[in-house]
Amino acid sequence: MSPVIKKKRNKFTLPSKYLLLILSGVCVALMLVTFKTDLFEGPLRAAAGYVVVPFQKGIASVGGYLYDRAEEMGQLKEVLAENQALKDQVDALTMENAQLQQDKYELTSLRELYEIDKATSEYEKTGARVIASDSSNWFYSFVIDKGSDDGIQVDMNVLAGSGLAGRVVSVGPNYARVVSIIADNANVYGTILSTSENLMVSGDLQSVMSDGVIRFEQLYDKENKVSEGDKVVTSNISNKYLPGIPIGFISSISTSYNNMTKYGYITPAVDFQHIQEVLVIMELKQQVTQEKHSMDKE
Repeated sequence: MSPVIKKKRNKFTLPSKYLLLILSGVCVALMLVTFKTDLFEGPLRAAAGYVVVPFQKGIASVGGYLYDRAEEMGQLKEVLAENQALKDQVDALTMENAQLQQDKYELTSLRELYEIDKATSEYEKTGARVIASDSSNWFYSFVIDKGSDDGIQVDMNVLAGSGLAGRVVSVGPNYARVVSIIADNANVYGTILSTSENLMVSGDLQSVMSDGVIRFEQLYDKENKVSEGDKVVTSNISNKYLPGIPIGFISSISTSYNNMTKYGYITPAVDFQHIQEVLVIMELKQQVTQEKHSMDKE
């Protein structure tokens, strides 16, 4: 028995785009027939109305929807543009505020240097900028942008903020390294300004980092005249630091076990976390001492 071969009939399909085009043409034709001529009246015009009116409503609805979306897209673009403009304005204001804060800090720093310059007006000085520091956030050692070409010498005293920062320990042609008084190996003879009592200020980096103070000792104060808040300046007996330069203020004071001397801590006159500009005194203690001796002999 031979197999029955079924043939599939090819079904005719019309692409949707052509169907839409045909329907649109019919709609336009019916609209023209209905509203532009008076040849067809009665049932034909009514039938055309049943076809055309719903189609017109659909087109109007779609058109209105598309118009609304177009309006919304336009508004969205405007909002996005305004938002970007506001972001740019905020960025500009943020940068401007940061610059103002920087300018304010630099102005404060320069004012402090101006005041310490007046307080030590008997010494010739030159200004310099810090160009490098040690790896920590504390300036116990730093480099300035002036050196031997500018007359800088080893052991010259360096001022910052409202007082003594340290001294020059090495010099290059256009730079110099400064070790500050908070370094662990630094020692400065100081004097209590109100009583003229001498003491030794010892660098104590750990105390500065933890409490913002530096240690002092060897204070002879049998009459208990020294108290918290007293100003400490460099002593005339120091062999490397010129006299009368502010070091800081007594923040705490205690009596040693031998009951003969006192020790305690000083709040430094310099912010050793933020040093940008300094003043270098262009005179050495040895030179000043020799000049003074020469004048005394005369």
